[in-house]
Amino acid sequence: MIQIGGREAETLLSFVTGKPVSYLRAHADEPFDDAVVAKFNELGARLKNGEPLAYIIGTAGFYRREFLVDPRVLIPRPESEHLVDEAIAHVYLYDAPRVLDVGTGSGAIAVSIAANVPQARIDAVDVSPHALSVAIANREGHRLSKRVAFYLGDLLEPVARKRYDAIVANLPYVPTGHGDEGLRFEPALALDGGPDGLDVYRRFFAQAPGALNPGGVLLAEGAPPVAAGLLALARAAFPQASVTLEHDYANRERYVKVMDPG
Repeated sequence: MIQIGGREAETLLSFVTGKPVSYLRAHADEPFDDAVVAKFNELGARLKNGEPLAYIIGTAGFYRREFLVDPRVLIPRPESEHLVDEAIAHVYLYDAPRVLDVGTGSGAIAVSIAANVPQARIDAVDVSPHALSVAIANREGHRLSKRVAFYLGDLLEPVARKRYDAIVANLPYVPTGHGDEGLRFEPALALDGGPDGLDVYRRFFAQAPGALNPGGVLLAEGAPPVAAGLLALARAAFPQASVTLEHDYANRERYVKVMDPG
């Protein structure tokens, strides 16, 4: 018999058996066959080695939906849901808003906005063709191919002639060599922001002003170690806009919000 221990172990066992966690809890004394035990132990060893559960089971929850993930993309995190909340709140009353997601990765942000704002059209860009393969699979899985378009390229270059009512960016911001042990399985291309964590954002903010419509909002995710620098970049790029540093649910400095005065 397998002894369930902790939420991740429960989720892993649910994945292996194909049974919901509620069922497993209600039948905790039932034995499992040898194949289930062997598979659970095999995957459990990967979990103990630090591999993220999302990569082991191939999915991650984000904004009340499930998304395909694998080592080609970052695992979407709850902190990024703030950007989705802000973008939705801004564009929801537009008749036909245009939204840009820069550094889309798994496509979780783009798909989440599209799913919650039926009148919106979203363009999403990533420099990694491997990440876009995952993003496209997520778009198709959520049946949003008519309203979410993906572009391969560096930052805003693939959409250089377009303008948007909302721009969301979740770009690499981890200073080189400063990622914690838990990030070692995730793609360095999506994490490494250079010596101070702001190299990619410097290039982004050099391009962003020409892409934002009057009255539009720009949201750029970071973390406490780079928050002050990210705020300074945004204020320099948008000197006439309202630029604020916003916090996540744990009251940590998480993202910069730029509101164009229109």
